[in-house]
Amino acid sequence: MTKLYAAKLLTLGIKKGDIVATSLTYLKEHAYLMYACARIGAIIAILDLRLKMTEIDRHFYNINPKAYFSHGKTPFADFRPNLNMMIKKFGKQNGGTCELFVQFQKESDLIVDGAMSFGSFMKDVKFDLKDLEKAQKLVGKRDPILIIFTTGSTGYPKPALICSENILMQNIGYKVAWDVNENDTMLVNLPPSHVGGSTIQFMGQVYSRGKACLLPIYNPVHSLDAIQKYKITFVGMIPALYSLMWRIPNYKSYDLSSLRFAIVTGQTVTKEFLKKLKEFCPNFGTAFGLTELGGVCTYCPYNMTIDEVHSTAGFESPICPISIRGPMKEDGSAGDEKPPGEIGHMTFSGPQPFLGYLHDEENSKKTISTDGFCYTGDLGSYDELGLHFTARFKNVIKPKGYQVYPKEIEDFIHSKLRNKISVVGVVGAHHDVFNEGVIAFVEKIPNVELKTGEIEKFLPEIASYKRPLHIEIIEPNQMPLNRTKKVDYMALRKRGTELVGKLRSNGGWDSN
Repeated sequence: MTKLYAAKLLTLGIKKGDIVATSLTYLKEHAYLMYACARIGAIIAILDLRLKMTEIDRHFYNINPKAYFSHGKTPFADFRPNLNMMIKKFGKQNGGTCELFVQFQKESDLIVDGAMSFGSFMKDVKFDLKDLEKAQKLVGKRDPILIIFTTGSTGYPKPALICSENILMQNIGYKVAWDVNENDTMLVNLPPSHVGGSTIQFMGQVYSRGKACLLPIYNPVHSLDAIQKYKITFVGMIPALYSLMWRIPNYKSYDLSSLRFAIVTGQTVTKEFLKKLKEFCPNFGTAFGLTELGGVCTYCPYNMTIDEVHSTAGFESPICPISIRGPMKEDGSAGDEKPPGEIGHMTFSGPQPFLGYLHDEENSKKTISTDGFCYTGDLGSYDELGLHFTARFKNVIKPKGYQVYPKEIEDFIHSKLRNKISVVGVVGAHHDVFNEGVIAFVEKIPNVELKTGEIEKFLPEIASYKRPLHIEIIEPNQMPLNRTKKVDYMALRKRGTELVGKLRSNGGWDSN
């Protein structure tokens, strides 16, 4: 089937290096399209379905796709307004770069002007094996085939370029470390726009010749139903998704006996969380992963105790070695390596780290040193007991495992009420369900009235996972600043922790 899709893309002029953007759930057609693009060297850029129009618009400017595949009107959302706007702004007929818009919609009367249905796209496929083989031979192992948007070390979400070799190395580690084989069935309930859902859960299973149970969107009840019905053997999720399943009233009535291994990744967890995970699946472990590393790059062996798993973020893979180092040097080379047990910047090398950020040489150089070390933006240490995460060096919040960069939210809030807001500071705080929640501290301009409702009415314009769970209005000149007169995030995080304590005492915060 992937050959048919690849052949159709070729006939429509999609070739190596062209970018194919998607706003799709995990349909089987989407899975085929991912591998079809890889066959011919087209780069598939998978966009988060929760993105709003302005966010998709920014991504289009970044990547200039030649084709765009999107949902239309669905039971859970109507994507047609976004699709219609992208056609008007980026369609070739309107002076843009995007030549092909494909809408997943059975009802012909719901197809947006300027788009074709997926059925029409697949109609009259002319399959020429020689042309396809010729196109495939042009694709090398270090040519990019996938774009996943990530925060990187600074700024707004960036398009991370991932090649076949990056994915292959992660897949080899996945298969060997956890002995994944044709008898395993992985629950794929992370979105394809997340590296966990694409290169790990799905592509890892394809490489291992196992089965993948694809859920179009995450739903805790549907996840539990799938484990029970399809005898899922392997799961890997971020902490928030496990917590949501465990909160289902009849959770304990499900038969989960088919599970042989459960992985938690994306964020550090408490011992209490691990106790619940052990009840969920007796064999469990953790791992460290990153978009810029093509997926997971550390692994835990079987039969580790709660204390052992709690004390480590996994052990290195021989094909993606860990090196704890000093800050990158001025000449762009990696900092000096730290001795075992000493805290420093977590870096990885080998063929697994990504290629860089599309059209962003400056931030690529800040992330990958000239001698090939990928800086993760995290601080930690490594010894005989594995990798130990210490702190996040880059200022990123991770609600539900998604990466949220404070500056993006700060700029958004300030832009909506410039005549009332002086400065905005956004931080994260621990959340029992989402693992981390977003708090926005908003300092008002002197002599004006400002209420949270004025800000909240604009929040639907950004993706739901980016929205602050709490907005705190503060008086003029009360925002903590550092000596350079910028927001003091360390002081603000402390204030956020204190604020969450008060909210919890009144039954708030974790219930959001």
